[in-house]
Amino acid sequence: MNVFDASASTTTVRLSGEIDIFSSAALRERLLGELRRSSSLLVLDLSRVSFCDTSGLGVLVGIQRRARLMGITLALTGALPYMAQLLHTTGLDRRLPTVA
Repeated sequence: MNVFDASASTTTVRLSGEIDIFSSAALRERLLGELRRSSSLLVLDLSRVSFCDTSGLGVLVGIQRRARLMGITLALTGALPYMAQLLHTTGLDRRLPTVA
């Protein structure tokens, strides 16, 4: 798991509820808006996410790609045990850095 230094200029977005096929499009738009306002680090706080399916994971990967093109680092924090396991199982824990 990669750990990123959060001392840089940071924008934190606290996600909550379910990230699934029904909420993914709205989440994608919200995160794209946050990217436009971010400077160097966008942190997604997952501590209140109760569920995430493959469409939710797709949003995370897509936003990470867009962030990288903009010179912004996308990092995660607060993943609950089930979410940490999901990220590990899919290998995304090696692609998406985390902050404490």
